[in-house]
Amino acid sequence: MLVIDQLIAEINRKSSPIVVGLDPEVEHIPTPIKDEMVRQFGPTTRAAAEAIYHFNAALLDEIHLLVPAVKLQMACYELYEAEGLSAFRRTVERAKKLGLMVIDDSKRNDIGHTASIYARGHLGRTPLIDGTTETVKPDFLTINPYLGSDTIDPFVSVCQEHNKGLFILVRTSNPSAGEYQEATVEGIPLFHRIALDIEKRGSTLIGKNGFSPLGAVVGATWPEEAALLRSAMPSSYFLVPGYGTQGGTAEQVINSFNEKGYGALINSSRGIMYAYRQSQSGNSPSDFAGDAARAVQAMRDDLLHTLSQAGKLPANW
Repeated sequence: MLVIDQLIAEINRKSSPIVVGLDPEVEHIPTPIKDEMVRQFGPTTRAAAEAIYHFNAALLDEIHLLVPAVKLQMACYELYEAEGLSAFRRTVERAKKLGLMVIDDSKRNDIGHTASIYARGHLGRTPLIDGTTETVKPDFLTINPYLGSDTIDPFVSVCQEHNKGLFILVRTSNPSAGEYQEATVEGIPLFHRIALDIEKRGSTLIGKNGFSPLGAVVGATWPEEAALLRSAMPSSYFLVPGYGTQGGTAEQVINSFNEKGYGALINSSRGIMYAYRQSQSGNSPSDFAGDAARAVQAMRDDLLHTLSQAGKLPANW
């Protein structure tokens, strides 16, 4: 089954178009976890990385029945070098064992040959001195298209070979995104030009649900552009950051869904990971994972209510 169809199957199974961002920062991890890791490993990068992994593991164990996917922001792991990359790998392995799809949010790219190395490293087989080895890898990778189309090709090739997918930056959620993304190219904004190219590339890779494994990152804070892009990219799934802490609402992300209620995976990171800090239930940090699960449920209720109001709620949800 094509990877995008696997994702849609999980979305349907859980009636949940949500991806939880596992983008942990040590200063926000509950103190008991950090104290225990320092006790074991001292005030080291190993202790910080282990705290991240144990925090992630507790969250995954609590939320895996509620969402189809998680997204790991690579910067949070690379910060701790080898120990952080180990925490990343173990988090991916645990998520996959729990039946979750995994998005590697690294936004990689470079010139063609280097892009092929990035593609193999994140999604493919790893070359050895003699032969190759296969480890548990994420299902999707975010990439940056701004170096040109020939730097996208190596990622697409690896995706086809290993049944993986991409989410390509199109319209990001940061306030200054328009400084470059709205520049006019061939009479249309650059983000629209990139969108049309992605849709064309994906048109030969369509799965049984009408979507290709070449998706787009479309920020929640640009609802008008999302409507334009949804029309221009009918076969592209959208990864939609910006819901919750960044200010995006269910009403703002509704344009990212098609008329059947598909086509968008809505991300929330800090609003779920650190829900315990906003909890009104009197829970202690020891119940941080329970608070995260309750935040996921509230987000799901919000999205499904808004989809229903818009006449887009899938019948089987």
